[in-house]
Parts: sequence; C-alpha cells; structure tokens
Amino acid sequence: MPSNTLDGKVAWITGGGSGIGLAAAIEFAKLGAKVVLAGRTRATLEAAAKQAKAEICVCNVGDKHQVAAAASDIHKRHGRVDILVNSAGINLPKRSFRDVTNEGEIVSVNLSGMFYCVQAVLAGMRARKDGLIINVSSWAGRYASTLTGPGYNATKRAVIALTESINLEECTNGIRATSVLPGEAATPILEKRPVPPTAEVRAKMLQPEDLGRTLAFIATLPPRVCVNEIIISPTWNRFLIGGLEAPKS
Repeated sequence: MPSNTLDGKVAWITGGGSGIGLAAAIEFAKLGAKVVLAGRTRATLEAAAKQAKAEICVCNVGDKHQVAAAASDIHKRHGRVDILVNSAGINLPKRSFRDVTNEGEIVSVNLSGMFYCVQAVLAGMRARKDGLIINVSSWAGRYASTLTGPGYNATKRAVIALTESINLEECTNGIRATSVLPGEAATPILEKRPVPPTAEVRAKMLQPEDLGRTLAFIATLPPRVCVNEIIISPTWNRFLIGGLEAPKS
C-alpha cells in the first residue's frame, strides 16, 4: 500500500510551471515533499511556486549545461534528489512531415532534455541505493497518431525505451523508473495543436489533477515496487472512437 507521505523527500519537477508538472508538484507538496520546479520562464515558475509551495530553478532542459547547473544548485540546497519528474515537453503547430520546420526543438526538449536530467541525478541515487524517476511520455508514445506528428510520436516512444533502460541498468542500485502515458489531457500544450479543442471537449479529457494524483500514487509506493509503465486515458477516448486526425494542409 502507498505510504501516503513524502515527508523529507526532495522532488525535482521539470516542466513544473503548468500542466502535469504543476499538478504533480501540488500533490507532492501536500504529502510533505520539498519540491523544486524547473522551467524556462521565471514568471511562470514563480506563479506556479505559489500554488505548490515550491522552490524554483530556471532551466532549459534542452541545454545540458543548464541542466547540470540546476542539478548542482538543488544538491547545494538539499543535498540530493529523491524523485525526478521529467514532465517538460513541447509540440509545434506545424508538425506533419509536410509542414514541420523545427523538429530539432522537439527532440531537444522531449528526449535530450529528459536524458540530461536523468544523467544529472543517477550518481546520487546510486550512492544512496534509492531513487525514483517518473518520465512523462504520451498515449502517442505507444500509439502513433497523425494528430501529434512524427517528431512528438518518435520522442515520446523513445521516452519509453529510456525508462526501460533505466530499469535494466539501475534496478540493482535501488533505482526505479516509470513511464506515464497520458491520453488527451487538458493542459496548455493543447494550444499548440493545429486546431485547439473547445472548452466542451477539454472538459471530457483528463485533467491535470488526475495526473498529479497518479504521479503521487507512484511516488508513495514502497521502494521495493517499480511501476514500469502506466497508460491512462479519458473514458471518452477519442483516439479509440476516431475523429482525431490532423487537419489536411
């Protein structure tokens, strides 16, 4: 059973300024964790920190030097990172093979950034023989869609492989990793869709708090438990019932 507490745990949450990252921060803080939010925009992080009672660390995860500096700063403040939540992620409005012009940015944030953050915390987790890494993938990481586009699909599928690799190499060091694959969720990334969903449609999607509670459940399980992967979707799942294709250009 979950311990229902994260007292004394230090959680580093990327993409913490909004959406899933912020929702997880709020839940973790309620459970007693010391939370550090990372993101690219200070004003957004400061507003989020007030909601989550968290600290902030301005950092572009796609820049390995900024990630290393952020990790060093957190270790100076708290001595360790017990839980890493890789929630930073982007997509672009023009995302099909026909239209995409900046796929490198998607790879930089969604995949390279995640890799850099994992590398930044592994040594300390190995030394303590304990640590949890939660990587936010996507329904699109398991079931590719023209709506989400090749860059997003590929990076989110790679997240699953990255998580599997952590568990393969680090399980004997007491480190466990989880891929979380949400279906449609009412988060700010929806504004980057070619046609953003209506408020009525968003109300039927997963809400950020649903995913925050999911991540908190994973984090409160005993260290002997590794949840390798969770696929979570709205009951009204448009990927199953059809009608979720990218507009024709």
